[in-house]
Amino acid sequence: MSDTAYLNGEFLPLEKAQVSVLDRGFIFGDGVYEVIPVYSRRPFRLPEHLRRLQRSLDAIRLANPMTDAEWARLVQEIVARHAGEDQSVYLQVTRGAAKRDHAFPKNVAPTVFMMSNPLVTPSREQVESGATAVTATDFRWLRCDVKVTSLLANCLLRQRAVDAGADEVVMFRDGYLTEGSSSNVFAVKNGTLLAPPKNHLVLPGITYDVVLELAAMKKVPTETREIAEDEVRGADELWLTSSSKEVLAITRLDGKPVGAGKPGALFRTLYQAFQEFKRTVMRQAA
Repeated sequence: MSDTAYLNGEFLPLEKAQVSVLDRGFIFGDGVYEVIPVYSRRPFRLPEHLRRLQRSLDAIRLANPMTDAEWARLVQEIVARHAGEDQSVYLQVTRGAAKRDHAFPKNVAPTVFMMSNPLVTPSREQVESGATAVTATDFRWLRCDVKVTSLLANCLLRQRAVDAGADEVVMFRDGYLTEGSSSNVFAVKNGTLLAPPKNHLVLPGITYDVVLELAAMKKVPTETREIAEDEVRGADELWLTSSSKEVLAITRLDGKPVGAGKPGALFRTLYQAFQEFKRTVMRQAA
């Protein structure tokens, strides 16, 4: 796979893509981003990703530098310039380069960057065995619903999982489940799927939405509500969802088995439904 990037109107080798040290994305983390999975060279749920991008831009008061049609053409172009069938397209918009000052600069062009990497989803072995996770207090800021580039807290939390030899961290704030460092988290109890509500403490995941849609199609009982920490620790099943993890069971939490210690029956139902849904969407896009 070649390493071609897009930066401010130009396609160039990734190693030659450079921005000013005064770029507010570098100085302040003043920017937003999206990660778009690509299956068989077709972006998955691109309109939903672009809506979330617009929502993030609105939240930080940054004008969108492109129309949806322009973004779509650019995503297709970066995909076409790479050889892989399945890719992960990363795009980022910052407020641009200006003299260092906390206040927003005037008349500054935003910095637009895009690259593509191979899309690495869980292996069959990991799907069958499940993931491991540790828990932590969610100490991030209070606008976790905005997909911003300032992710130091998420990095610190994810490193806790790495240090513990785990795959992800499951976070709680004030005694309630929020999410993972780079994923949404679902719980299952007595056959009911429990989903944390979309609010300012949780990123509105694209895969999160797909899972709830598929649960409704499969007539799975679902409750979208605050989930107490003890409910998570006593859950029959726990799942991670994200663009790269897709749908993945957590089978050990803080070193203890979740439920029977293996992916549960409801996970298998929704995992298979997700794979079928993905194939159907890609066929329709062909």
